[in-house]
Amino acid sequence: MKRTTVKLPEDLDAKLRAEADRRGITVSELTREAIETHLGLGRRRHLASAGAWRSETGDLSTRVDEIFGEILDEKRRKGEL
Repeated sequence: MKRTTVKLPEDLDAKLRAEADRRGITVSELTREAIETHLGLGRRRHLASAGAWRSETGDLSTRVDEIFGEILDEKRRKGEL
């Protein structure tokens, strides 16, 4: 496998690392997947939201308002809203 160095803005690097962590894969795996998808070569195609509502604690439909509230609170804390 060939090694390539890519320079990323800090905010994009943070998002890349957070997504890789959320999905339980390495940054390299996520980067390869994104490049393959962008070039139309992807062996695996993932929906960006796949697994986003995965839960080990039961049915999320009973907690939708609570979950959205938590998301909105987090975005407000980060100044995104």
